[in-house]
Amino acid sequence: MLHDVADLLPALAPAVIARLKILAGMDIAEHRNPQDGRFSATINSRGLDVRASTYPTIWGEKAVLRLLDRSGLHRSVSGVMSGAPLDAFRDLIKRPEGIILVTGPTGSGKTSTLYAALAELAESGKNVITLEDPVEYWLQGVNQGQTNAKAGFTFAKGLRAILRQDPDVIMVGEIRDPETLETAIEASLTGHLVLSTLHTNGSVATLTRLLEMGIEPYLLASSIAGILAQRLVRRTCESCRQAVPVPEKHRHLFGKKPPATIYQGTGCTECRGIGYRGRVGVFELLTLNPELRRLLNARASEDEILTAARAAGLSTLREQALDLVREGTTTIDEVTRVFHEL
Repeated sequence: MLHDVADLLPALAPAVIARLKILAGMDIAEHRNPQDGRFSATINSRGLDVRASTYPTIWGEKAVLRLLDRSGLHRSVSGVMSGAPLDAFRDLIKRPEGIILVTGPTGSGKTSTLYAALAELAESGKNVITLEDPVEYWLQGVNQGQTNAKAGFTFAKGLRAILRQDPDVIMVGEIRDPETLETAIEASLTGHLVLSTLHTNGSVATLTRLLEMGIEPYLLASSIAGILAQRLVRRTCESCRQAVPVPEKHRHLFGKKPPATIYQGTGCTECRGIGYRGRVGVFELLTLNPELRRLLNARASEDEILTAARAAGLSTLREQALDLVREGTTTIDEVTRVFHEL
């Protein structure tokens, strides 16, 4: 969400943009094309990696700084998730082979989840190699590689090279084309654990998307170990949250046993009057059992696979989010904003 933090005089804009370009190693004389760069900064003794991006608009150049806090990087998946999803995901990453996909839109925390899993795997003594675009955080004990389109170093080409590096665990930043997917499947079927991301809305929808990429169902059924779909919702500010009755129009969302009250932030100095402070992950973990593999082989519809997955215990993103509302961790308004189908 966008919030005004400070206003600068328009006349200062070119100087501020030029300074950011110098810090990020960009060309300060180039104003017509978008540019990307990165730099490091220390703010109040906290080390930050900053990814910078500029974009030319009709009013001048626009700059965005993406702050990557090294101190906030989780070294274990328990720092990212909890409860049943944590135990099931831990079981998945302990497997010697197979593909684990983390899905969700941009900014849903996929990279943080993968990095937490990689850090945990690296500490167990496994040879972990990554192929990313770009490398966002530096992980100790992990061999991190970065694609280079200009040099012809693509995901598909890099993944084939990794297979000759005797890896135990491979992380591919994103599966973008059928060639990368085919190589990832090949790697998983030859005794490697492969972790990657995909931009899809849910775990079951991911299976449909993979089939649309032209991969044979039997290959997917034998290689996919699990799919983790996730979102981030804003956490209710604990300093100013207050119990409020559940609105009548939302009572049906909670089924037969709606809570008497839920929590909502009123706004305070701690949260800058917003009512929210920080974010929390919502997770939907689909693990493939024999029945789901059979349906996948038979090219069953998304609805059939979802019904079978729910019968096997799948808790959807929507259900997990509403549980967070019950607990007072977030609000119905926030869940409605993130999950439009409510």
